[in-house]
Amino acid sequence: MTEPDLSSALAALSDPTRRKALALLDERGELCVCELMAMLDATQSRMSRHMAALKSCGLVVDRRDAQWVRYRRTPKLTKEAERIVEAVLAATKVTLGKARPRKASLSMPRLGLS
Repeated sequence: MTEPDLSSALAALSDPTRRKALALLDERGELCVCELMAMLDATQSRMSRHMAALKSCGLVVDRRDAQWVRYRRTPKLTKEAERIVEAVLAATKVTLGKARPRKASLSMPRLGLS
């Protein structure tokens, strides 16, 4: 990670959802966007934007697996960048139950029939 990327990484790590996503990748290895969505209760577009930010600064890498995009931590960071990421991960607490599917956002209107 070069010096300008380090500034981008610090900016990217300022977001709590990105810190939690990075912590999950650190803990579980490789996850697809749909798994991160369920674990962090985020929409697909929101999670994809967060992961794009982490990827653009070099903290994660991705690979396409059929229709899914899978992310994992970048395996080789500079020593300085690795120390920063480790400090951030140590301070990030991710409390997750079982991954649960998102609730449908549509609800049926009440008709008031008796």
